[in-house]
Amino acid sequence: MPYEPLPAHVDLAGLDKQVIERWRAAKVFQRSLDATASGPQWTFYEGPPTANGMPGTHHVEARVFKDVFPRYRTMKGYHVPRRAGWDCHGLPVELAVEKELGFTGKPDIEAYGIAEFNAQCRENVQRHVDAFEAMSERMGYWADYEHAYWTMTPDYVESVWWALKQIFDKGLLVEDYRVAPYCPRCGTGLSDHEVAQGYEEVTDPSVYVRLPLTSGPWAGNADLLVWTTTPWTLVSNTAVAVHPDELYRVVRTEAGTFVVAAALIGKVFGGEDGAESLASFAGRDMERWAYQRPFDLVPLDGANFVVLADYVTTTDGTGLVHQAPAFGPDDLATCRAYDLPVVKPIRDNGHFEPELPVVGDLFFKDADEPLVTDLRARGLLFRHEPYTHSYPHCWRCHTPLMYYALPAWYIRTTDIKDQLLAENQATNWYPDTIKNGRYGDWLSNNIDWSLSRDRYWGTPLPVWRNDADPSRMICVGSLADLRELSGVDLADPHRPFVDDVTFTVAGEAGTYRRVPQVIDAWFDSGSMPFAQFGAPYRNADEARASYPADFICEAIDQTRGWFYSLMAVGTLVLGQSSYRNVVCLGHILAEDGKKMSKHLGNILEPIPLMDEHGADALRWFMACSGSPWSSRRIGHKVLDEIASKVIRTYWSVASFQSLYARANGWAPGSGDAAARTALDRWAVARAHETALEVDRALENFDTQLAGRALASYIDDLSNWYVRRSRRRFWDGEPAALGTLHECLHVLTLVLAPVVPFVTDQVWSALFAQSTGIESVHLAAWPTIDPASFGAGAGLVAQMALVRRLVELGRSARADAKMKTRQPLRQALISAPGWSSLPDELKGQVRDELNVVALADLSDADELVELSVKPNFRELGRRFGKRTQAVATAIHSADPVALVAAYRSGTATVQLDGEVVAIGGDEVVVAETPRS
Repeated sequence: MPYEPLPAHVDLAGLDKQVIERWRAAKVFQRSLDATASGPQWTFYEGPPTANGMPGTHHVEARVFKDVFPRYRTMKGYHVPRRAGWDCHGLPVELAVEKELGFTGKPDIEAYGIAEFNAQCRENVQRHVDAFEAMSERMGYWADYEHAYWTMTPDYVESVWWALKQIFDKGLLVEDYRVAPYCPRCGTGLSDHEVAQGYEEVTDPSVYVRLPLTSGPWAGNADLLVWTTTPWTLVSNTAVAVHPDELYRVVRTEAGTFVVAAALIGKVFGGEDGAESLASFAGRDMERWAYQRPFDLVPLDGANFVVLADYVTTTDGTGLVHQAPAFGPDDLATCRAYDLPVVKPIRDNGHFEPELPVVGDLFFKDADEPLVTDLRARGLLFRHEPYTHSYPHCWRCHTPLMYYALPAWYIRTTDIKDQLLAENQATNWYPDTIKNGRYGDWLSNNIDWSLSRDRYWGTPLPVWRNDADPSRMICVGSLADLRELSGVDLADPHRPFVDDVTFTVAGEAGTYRRVPQVIDAWFDSGSMPFAQFGAPYRNADEARASYPADFICEAIDQTRGWFYSLMAVGTLVLGQSSYRNVVCLGHILAEDGKKMSKHLGNILEPIPLMDEHGADALRWFMACSGSPWSSRRIGHKVLDEIASKVIRTYWSVASFQSLYARANGWAPGSGDAAARTALDRWAVARAHETALEVDRALENFDTQLAGRALASYIDDLSNWYVRRSRRRFWDGEPAALGTLHECLHVLTLVLAPVVPFVTDQVWSALFAQSTGIESVHLAAWPTIDPASFGAGAGLVAQMALVRRLVELGRSARADAKMKTRQPLRQALISAPGWSSLPDELKGQVRDELNVVALADLSDADELVELSVKPNFRELGRRFGKRTQAVATAIHSADPVALVAAYRSGTATVQLDGEVVAIGGDEVVVAETPRS
């Protein structure tokens, strides 16, 4: 059947919109799912975005990869369900709503009403869903938005409750009083993986403080010297820690007499010449020496003495570590061992108690300056200098964090650390360096997951505690269980409604009331493998069949976010990580190399970008331009180049085929394969080679390699096959038209996952009628037997030689300022494999270089001087220590004979009586014109 017309020029953005309409009207996505329903399942999980902000170009990046591989797998016969999802809970949403309402903190929320505030949060997360869906459709990202999961629905929350109950029943969900990262603006603790996303560069005061000894052999005669970059914690100083096995010395300097670690004397005092050593002793000998505390701003009894701690190091500071147990996890553990008090003069809003001298009502970071001034005035400041370092800030509101002692709920992930490490080793990371690098290091230093949040809009922690006996707790695993315990049928499990549900248990005094916290929203998203189905209470079989995922993909910052929560929740609840293969993407930067921001005016909005350049150009950039693991710059120039060199070149070849097939009345199936030329056979062989290369690349999640193979073949078709065969097409030669039809058929199929719009339009015009398949996205991946490609591989190699010789010949003409249109009598050629080329291929070299005759340069010794040099790099790989001896043998050989043997593949040299073969790139042949 004849082709449909394809115009020579194409409006890529306009084409996108036509194709989208066709997909929508014909329900192509759903039909692709229906067609593979009986095939093996290949599971992909969508990392749910929060739709309380507009989508950006960075959202396109991950969606391209999330679309390319499911399309590829679908074409390979796999059933790939793609359910969209929305992340609804958490601090980002609450902070956005607070800003809209003009609130400054939690008191404003409680005055406004928790129910009313959460209603605003619910509306906020739905505000830009339409914009995300529109962007996804515009870029060709296929996902089921009609049945999208929402992490705030009762079914989803109930599944999360079920998971938490499994963890609680294993004894891994516990309440504890610990020092944890805390945001005073948001009024809640944070998990370690949230903290990892919020470090900012700051300059803090670095102070060395002298603490006069009041007991021990040096009482009244020496000072302990401590170093800190958090002077605000000195108000709560309780002890000074030393390492029990470290050597400490009493040294006299012009500034006074001090106790410091022996290993740090030079660093602390700028050399040891001015520090006279008076005594030395092990840290354990100093235990319980008392000292004068730096500040007397809060009452404190039974404290302020030297304690022993193995975590103390001598890499920096003085080897003596000031202890403030309310603000440091190591400090708290050490001071607990000595039964020391925990002094916490800072309120949960980050401000000191108002009645305190010097620092009353100051924000904790603002207290540093007056405290340093006070130390200096009292002669306790040994040194003060600025110290620039990374300090943790809230990943959402950017407030400096405190490490703050407070009761909170933890998941004891440290108990399953070895299992997590094993699951990581069983996971395929792309790039592989993440496994034992960024992510592996993170797991190796894993600490317990700080789960609870003292907030409002989130999945409520489903633990009810007996008010008469707080040690009695019940973790509720479902709404049905809660109804059975309380008699309350709860329609909305969020706060404040769930807070009002209480119950009693027969035979027990007291009433069970829910603990007030909600949970970390990362646990919500980490539960999506089963919670998206409402499992195990609904769709349990579907959830089971979809676990674990064969593929997930997000930007690299999710190594400590969603990637971690998925693996941790899966391992905790189901005993296995939630995914097998994970692709980590680099960040997309503006054309100037900077992060896109409204302030800098360098934001490129995704839909206008696609409306200017076409979605396929943007998709190609994301998938194939440069390493996807690295940060990349996007701009109009690079997208123009992609549209021109790749998308429009492919289109031009297809349009050329359509034009001359229709002009000559040719239809698919009417070609004569037996009449094909070597050039035809080469084009088909290259198509098969490209299909195999792309298949291998996509199997290994390498879109860059796939793109390289595709771009190379598009260039081959356009700039070699079509250009060399143009007259044959003008004449309507069936073999040429049949060859290009076959080549375009294979190319269109393997291009389709990356650039779905232009390939579908080409398919519709050239292949839909002859195959009976309406869309390329309903077609199967081309089946190429690698074994059968052997015969074609030789021809591909020969044609590569032809093209290289043409390139070199043109370069020689350019050097001689001799234009190609001027014919020459003869070209002299020297290259391995040249003599075995068929005359038909040699003729292509003659035609391209516009010469009358070709001669083998080996037959023209009188024209050139031959020399042979050893390639030490290549020889070294094979001969090691014998490389120099082999090189000497090459220098000693007759160059003419050696080159002749080398070009025929039989080159040898004598080495200590042994005949050694030389080949590959182990020698460098130089040909110099004779004068």
